Amino acid sequence: MTAVPAATGTNLDHLTSWDADWSGLQVLVTGLGVTGFSVADTLAELGAAVTVVDGNEGPENQAKADTLRILGCTVRLGPEAVAGLASAVEAPLDLVVTSPGWRPDQPVLREAADLGIPIWGDVELAWRVRTRGGKKTAEWIVLTGTNGKTTTVTMVESMLRAAGLEAVACGNVGTPLLDALRRPEPYDVLAVELSSFQLHWTHHIEPAASAVLNLAEDHVDWHGSFEAYAADKAKIYEHTRLACVFNEQEPVTMRMVENADVQEGCRAISFTTDTPGRSMVGVVDDLLVDRAYIRDRANQALELASIADIGTLAPRHQVANALAAAALVRALDVPAEAVREGLRHYDGGDHRLQLVAKADDVLWINDSKATNPHAAAAALGSFTSVVWIAGGLPKGVDYNPLIQAHGHRLRAVVLIGRDSSELAESLARHAPQIPVESARVGDTEDGSAAMESAVRQADALTAPGDVVLLAPAAASMDQFRSYAHRGETFIDAVARLMETKDLT
Repeated sequence: MTAVPAATGTNLDHLTSWDADWSGLQVLVTGLGVTGFSVADTLAELGAAVTVVDGNEGPENQAKADTLRILGCTVRLGPEAVAGLASAVEAPLDLVVTSPGWRPDQPVLREAADLGIPIWGDVELAWRVRTRGGKKTAEWIVLTGTNGKTTTVTMVESMLRAAGLEAVACGNVGTPLLDALRRPEPYDVLAVELSSFQLHWTHHIEPAASAVLNLAEDHVDWHGSFEAYAADKAKIYEHTRLACVFNEQEPVTMRMVENADVQEGCRAISFTTDTPGRSMVGVVDDLLVDRAYIRDRANQALELASIADIGTLAPRHQVANALAAAALVRALDVPAEAVREGLRHYDGGDHRLQLVAKADDVLWINDSKATNPHAAAAALGSFTSVVWIAGGLPKGVDYNPLIQAHGHRLRAVVLIGRDSSELAESLARHAPQIPVESARVGDTEDGSAAMESAVRQADALTAPGDVVLLAPAAASMDQFRSYAHRGETFIDAVARLMETKDLT
């Protein structure tokens, strides 16, 4: 049996800039997805000795492996490569940098932790290489939450750009963080979306402003408990310099700020969809206003934008996202005019309360990004009479509170997913009067047939004034490649349905 490589005991405290001496550092990178590739590419450029492992031997990974080998990396693919440290690497390790989706109990990571080998994520590595001689160092605005992260971080990006700043939304969305840092022309500000997985592997960052948008049960299967999930989210506030932004209507986020070790002078700023008090941003009539970043906040409020500036569909949770984004950028002195223009030019993207069609006085809405009950609750809460298409991979969550809170909005439910029995049981328990149909078609992992069936069934259940809402409250990977693939399948099925209506 091959011995497990031990840690070298190298002190990594000096690795705090791009210009530090990374040469010869023995690093194992776990995962060859978008994040893992950017990590390996960066470390190779820094001169480290890099080994990359991934259990997937598919054509895409083989192509990435060929590229990394040209850069001098060692790449091992297949189940054996990730069975443990002994099969992953041969030389003693200084460091492991893991892709965010890898669970702490994965054998390679568990053994590394047992041996005392430091384990970083891409965010930790990015923070350590963010400064580089002769180049501007970007400010970081960071945010997390159970839901609304991508919407809010892209709103932040839009507001920053409206203020004339070079900015990009990156991290858990869009551009990998390390790729953003290596841009030839440096950004002024990075708007960084962080998942709970990324925060788990992050040990020290010092953002200008930070936020936790909300907190609900999610990814319990990965973190082991809701308490562990919440603790990883709360790490985002540590060492913040200017403003910790929290949700006034979710006290748990305030407690996170109260318990955080922030830098001297950092302020606690909250957002609310109600009338704001001092040190808050909120809503007065139909206006988004600031009572946090103005001199006479005891007696005045500064108009930032109107609710109409957010877009055609502006439910309460979307207003909250806009307020959170405003609170974050105002910490960097972004003017009110840029907040307004950023919202007016904001492109919300697909799969988030996306209007797909309207026919026979029925709206068809795609919110495939609602991958957990908290996100589905926000979507359901935006409408009064819903034919709900839901179900999928549940991730160990509890559906009972969702149905208790929103069962009265449901006209009918059509279930997708290979096994949506937990959601079905909650519906039977708390909304037994609601018709529930199943669109499951055999045992196929391809959800195209199931979605086609779900759309047809939903159409038969509607009445004028209804909304057909795809907000699955579950992950997609049991039948689809991603939430985007699930949403696209829904859009295609609705388009085919609309064609038949045009023929009648």
